[in-house]
Amino acid sequence: MEIPPNAFAVLQYLAERPGILVSKDDLLSAVWPDVHVSSDVLKVTIAEIRKLLDDPSREPRYIETAHRRGYRFVGRTDRTLSAPAPEHVTPPTRYARSGDVNIAYQVVGEGGEGKVDLVFVMGWVSHLDHYWTEPTFAKFLTRLSRFSRLILFDKRGSGLSDPVPLDGLPTLEQRVDDVRAVMDAVGSKQAALVGVSEGGAMATLFAATHPERTAALIMIGAYAKRLRDASYPWGPTVGEREEFLQQIASEWGGPVGLEERAPSMAGNPEFRRWWSAYLRTSASPGAAVALTRMASEADVRTVLPAIRVPTLVVHRTGDRCLRVEEGRYMAERIPGARFVELPGIDHLPFVGDQDSILDEIEEFLTGIRHTHHAEPVLATILSANFQLIPGDHQPASRLWQRLRDHIDREVEWARGRECKQGNHDLLASFDGPARAIRCASAIAHHARRLGIHTRAGLHIGECEITSNCVRGAAVDTARKIAQQCEPLEILVSSTIRDLVAGSGIRFQQKGMLEGDGLGATLQLLTVESTSPN
Repeated sequence: MEIPPNAFAVLQYLAERPGILVSKDDLLSAVWPDVHVSSDVLKVTIAEIRKLLDDPSREPRYIETAHRRGYRFVGRTDRTLSAPAPEHVTPPTRYARSGDVNIAYQVVGEGGEGKVDLVFVMGWVSHLDHYWTEPTFAKFLTRLSRFSRLILFDKRGSGLSDPVPLDGLPTLEQRVDDVRAVMDAVGSKQAALVGVSEGGAMATLFAATHPERTAALIMIGAYAKRLRDASYPWGPTVGEREEFLQQIASEWGGPVGLEERAPSMAGNPEFRRWWSAYLRTSASPGAAVALTRMASEADVRTVLPAIRVPTLVVHRTGDRCLRVEEGRYMAERIPGARFVELPGIDHLPFVGDQDSILDEIEEFLTGIRHTHHAEPVLATILSANFQLIPGDHQPASRLWQRLRDHIDREVEWARGRECKQGNHDLLASFDGPARAIRCASAIAHHARRLGIHTRAGLHIGECEITSNCVRGAAVDTARKIAQQCEPLEILVSSTIRDLVAGSGIRFQQKGMLEGDGLGATLQLLTVESTSPN
């Protein structure tokens, strides 16, 4: 766990004075002796420390706040502070026998009253242990296990399960038998199945073949047929699929297919390394080619009308790997199926806004909508509004749609959360101020090329963030800052300026934002350049 220098200095200063109330002025003088910064910077830094140490402000274990007075360190000081223990521990792997093949599986959570068994069927290739090395994936699975007994497995030929000869690849029917073998091994008489991508076809066949053992069917970003033809005008052509197979053969070991499956994380070096390692540990290059070729031949369209279990189909509108029309196609042909379309461009369900997907699954299985606790978190808020520049343009509806598509991409790439507004407004939260500024700049640049003015305001502070909205004083402040903007201008508060030192972002002083219920007067600055050089 890396602690930013200012946050470390504040934590060290407090920890060296356990139990003593340290005033805000003393902290500001100690940590920023030669720089004039506002008390808001200290508040933001304390919130950052709380986030790093998982130290809730209402029941602090390390830093206690004395309202309007200062802060007191209340943690134990008889040992060196270290990073908290990992939240996600890899569960033990066991094996089920399916014919002559050993199928690796893991069980997370416990059964009991009100909990259903839930079999998770990952698409393409998989590796059970490697699931837990990516925090977003581990978080996704942990949430599933909170309302189910979660059953994970590697399909034969992938991950920790037995390999299979490349000239004797498993059929869908054999893989269905593997699901049944795993369920038998864990003593599950009936389970709900969650199929992701290619795993959806496998889960579909299981539900149709074994309805007595299927409590429900859930598909995320799935398809009925992988290759395009006249009756199924989506998916890749045969030629495009062959190109992808050649890419697998020549580039396996790198982040193959990541741009389609997780575009919002494709530029993240750490995630690219994880994805590359995940693929390498899941299958060899030859096995990956063979398994992908086999999956390309899947066609479960005739199975869909035979499904007689409760079914939920979830698909993201901007999925770049599998089109949203493919999810809609399946839902329309499964009797009584529920189709939920969610915003987002990522195919992997644990990337992007995973809570929206998990909320739908939990409500579908339990009848209860998950309520997110609105614990205050530190966030950078971007508030922007857009106005068409007078002149000759394309049809307005087309321009706004192009801008909206670009906004969605930029916010995803910057790891932000967008609150859905009209075409003329944007409200989004980010976990880093520099990313938020660069996102705002990229959006404004693209809008200008379309003939649209942007006015954007940014502020950082504690907010309450749920899956579809953000609220709090920082939101109100960001909106007020945006109202001070001239066309094509991006304004930030001095609090943000102080937190992006060293980023290469340059500012020009603009003026002041008077209190008006905001507390202390804020200095405003115009963003002049976002270049890191």
